[in-house]
Amino acid sequence: MKLVRFGAPGAEKPGVLDAKGLIRDLSGEIGDLAGDALGRVSLDRLKAIDPETLPLVEGNPRLGPPIGVVPKFLGIGLNYRDHAEETGMDIPEVPIVFCKANSCVSGPTDPVLAPPDFQRMDYEVELAVVIGTPAKRVSKDDALDYVAGYCICNDVSERSLQKGGPGEWMKAKSYDSFGPLGPWLVTTDEVTDPQALDLTMDLNGERMQTGNTETMIFTVADLVSYISTYMTLMPGDVITTGTPPGVGMARKPRVFIKPGDEMVLHVQGLGEQKLKVVADG
Repeated sequence: MKLVRFGAPGAEKPGVLDAKGLIRDLSGEIGDLAGDALGRVSLDRLKAIDPETLPLVEGNPRLGPPIGVVPKFLGIGLNYRDHAEETGMDIPEVPIVFCKANSCVSGPTDPVLAPPDFQRMDYEVELAVVIGTPAKRVSKDDALDYVAGYCICNDVSERSLQKGGPGEWMKAKSYDSFGPLGPWLVTTDEVTDPQALDLTMDLNGERMQTGNTETMIFTVADLVSYISTYMTLMPGDVITTGTPPGVGMARKPRVFIKPGDEMVLHVQGLGEQKLKVVADG
């Protein structure tokens, strides 16, 4: 299934795409795509519903982030070998886990805000994993059983803060709108291998990033198992799994995003984000 949330910010309703790619309203079946609604029992029930029997959503509504409540928003640093190499950093021996504030979550076409004191804003196309079932100290072999689905994330970052000293990653990556998710939450039955997905990111029509999740240092299963050793992962938690090479800070000359820029992100089978940078203040 491709699950969506549509409507004005803060008033989104849950929906599902039908065979024609049209949105069908799920609000008569679930309150939101959050919490227990992301669990296996709930998703199996929704899969059994014929989308054609659900109300058709007319027009072209805004799509919000496809998860209604994100308790924890976790990122993974330097998880593509070629990205680590382009930054001059050592290949990590274990996953580098950081947090993004869940207040940075936004939709797949919402504006990316650029405050006047942020001068080194960067893009990162990533595969995001959404947890569906509480996971505590799970094995790698079982880890994918705890995943509800996958979506695109743009891990927007202000590099001057990220490089400003120890522990600054969260500040660099948590400004409002720095976590666009979606357009859809694609359930695991439609993603047969999360380690075989192409990723691209275009800036103003120019290809900046090209990669494939097969080059991750730590796989999705590795990450879910590893993180669950240190904290219980809850339904709706998002793990954004790292970015392939081509980020702006590693280019020569460097390229940073600014108001007026447009970004288009793709992850194979997960749709497209179209994001415009706008001045904030």
